[in-house]
Amino acid sequence: MDVLGAWRVFVNVSERGSFTEGAAAARVPQSVASRRIAALEKHLGEQLFDRSSRGAVLTQFGRDMLPSAKRLVRLADDMEYEAEQAKLSPLRLAVPGIVPVRDLARLDAEARQKGVYLHFHAAPPAERAELVRSREVRAALIAVPPGDATWSVRLGLAGAVDLPVQTVYIETLRAGRAARSSRRRRIWIQPEDDVPHIRDPMFRIRDAVGLQPAQVGVSATLTSAVAEVLGSADLLLCPVGQAEELGLHWRPVGEIQLVRGFEVSAAVGNDAERIRTRLWHPIARCLGAYDQA
Repeated sequence: MDVLGAWRVFVNVSERGSFTEGAAAARVPQSVASRRIAALEKHLGEQLFDRSSRGAVLTQFGRDMLPSAKRLVRLADDMEYEAEQAKLSPLRLAVPGIVPVRDLARLDAEARQKGVYLHFHAAPPAERAELVRSREVRAALIAVPPGDATWSVRLGLAGAVDLPVQTVYIETLRAGRAARSSRRRRIWIQPEDDVPHIRDPMFRIRDAVGLQPAQVGVSATLTSAVAEVLGSADLLLCPVGQAEELGLHWRPVGEIQLVRGFEVSAAVGNDAERIRTRLWHPIARCLGAYDQA
């Protein structure tokens, strides 16, 4: 028996003095309303309405039960309202600071269609993870190795001029004798990729092919890294989508495959699963994981 539904019918019928009008107010057919009242009376062991009278007249037992029934229905209505309001409460999500406003807006719009309301907090990788631990945000898209990632984004090298090769080999940046007096070309790692599973392999390749230590470095900001690339023959480590946004020419790396990995971390486990299941595709597009979107 739908106990709440039965008490809702009881309150509506008693207030209107009619099974027909009470059923309409409860948004159920009259036959359903009658069955619910009968089931409720059987459950309680007493009649709620006087069947010998015209209309729906409460018995003494029915009058005694009416105040409690009204409180129950009012409480249920309040809980439904609060549940709807809770759904509208924004979920504060820490995201990479490199995501364009347009892409965040699109993610926000698609999330609302799926019943998730987001409030974004842009931050670098280490800060995003700390924001979740300190519960300053409810969830974060954190940087993880590719094997632990829900979303993966391939990285390559991008320059200001179109590169004459299909693949860039890092060893080709090694300066010859004639070029030793000139400025050596550099590879810039932006703050979003200043994580061990990307930065350390880049340094190992640098050393293995004989580049100078300064030829692969971490930039303090994405803006300064792009400025270095635009003003020289330097290269930026980035995904193809970001290169296109910045007006750079992108190529894959020959010696190594580097991947940005992202996972959702949340202070409450249910939030993480909610984001994964409802927003997997919108987040993939937002992060530039084009082969996953």
